Amino acid sequence: MQAERRYSPLDRLIMQMDGALAAALGSGHAAQRPNPAGKAAEVLDSSAERRHVAGLMRVNHSGEVSAQALYQGQGLTAREPEVRKAMDTAAQEEIDHLVWCEERLSELDSRTSYLNPVWYLGSFSLGAVAGFCGDRWSLGFVAETERQVSEHLQTHLERLPPRDERSRRILEQMKEDEERHGTVALEAGAAELPRPIRGLMRLCSKVMTTTAYYI
Repeated sequence: MQAERRYSPLDRLIMQMDGALAAALGSGHAAQRPNPAGKAAEVLDSSAERRHVAGLMRVNHSGEVSAQALYQGQGLTAREPEVRKAMDTAAQEEIDHLVWCEERLSELDSRTSYLNPVWYLGSFSLGAVAGFCGDRWSLGFVAETERQVSEHLQTHLERLPPRDERSRRILEQMKEDEERHGTVALEAGAAELPRPIRGLMRLCSKVMTTTAYYI
């Protein structure tokens, strides 16, 4: 059996930079799973509804950009190979989410957030710092992030127009994936983050979700 290739720190840094450009600029992605929207009919005919759903999906896309950055930053500094592998696996599923959100935005004749490079840089830095603090704290960031993202996705599911089955299917699959990522992190030994850190994460998330809806 062929031995698994081992990458040097420089190799990993170059790969992370390539991933950063793709995630922040919304290019070069390919989903490994089919879009959950499938063949559900497009039923949005009101321009106001389309703008509203586009705003929600733009926020979700920016959230996935941030998730990519977080996982890539943590994967760069993770100490245990098992933890790094788990980060890489989760990051691939987040790429699926990115692509699905981009496709939905295209269907709605809309765009991704102009501020995605900002969200990426901040989240990557946070992920790298978490990784330097140790794998248990890094996993703790994953668990808390996924918990907050799942709550946010549930809110968006409630805010979608009832007839918008295409967006609903995408968000439901994303929510299922995020909850699984959080569970995996907890089972791997994630440390519970201090309350002030959790509060700061919520504040940063609030700024991103409010801004990305429009910009």
